[in-house]
Amino acid sequence: MTIRVLLADDQTLVRAAFAMLVDSACDMEVVGQAGTGREAVELARSARADLIVMDVRMPDLDGIEATRLIAADEDLAGVRVLVLTTYDTDEHIVEALRAGASGFLVKDTRPAELLDAIRLVAAGDALLSPGPTARLIARALRAPDPRPLLPGAGPDGLSDRERQVLTLVARGLTNTEIAATLGLSPLTAKTHVSRIMGKLVARDRAQLVIVAYESGLVTPGTV
Repeated sequence: MTIRVLLADDQTLVRAAFAMLVDSACDMEVVGQAGTGREAVELARSARADLIVMDVRMPDLDGIEATRLIAADEDLAGVRVLVLTTYDTDEHIVEALRAGASGFLVKDTRPAELLDAIRLVAAGDALLSPGPTARLIARALRAPDPRPLLPGAGPDGLSDRERQVLTLVARGLTNTEIAATLGLSPLTAKTHVSRIMGKLVARDRAQLVIVAYESGLVTPGTV
């Protein structure tokens, strides 16, 4: 199955380099390139990409607003956004995750890691580095957004086991690592994660991380 990738970056040379890299992989192809956030939104609707590699800082409409528009479009419900940033401490990353991004990656990531990240996010997982994520969420908690990520959703309706699983998801553990930590089978861990996403009406693990921090279930010092 080929992953259809849309590249959004205001630097032509960067887009060209990413395009060559993505097209070199046998399981993915570039279906469009955008130089602004507005172009990214328009191409997301016309090119039918599976995943968008989105730069945060772009003219006309930045990557955060573009991500928000894409995530809010019901016709683009299956489209994932992987945000690119220059530094892993970029203050806009939290905003991008709130907007609906499924993860973030720094631009100096090695080529093979970028391809792996595309595969991971396209498969429905979240790409969140635990250390940087904790620092970013800590900053967000000092000045919280008055709008909850998922209105009316929170961990109160989860079972004790589900709260344990959500805590581990927020700490950056994979399903396999969660299974090993709690003495479960990988399939059971995956089922728990899926059930939690359903209860919280979350589109992916990135939203679960934000919910865990916003609700106080996990604090930066526990990561």
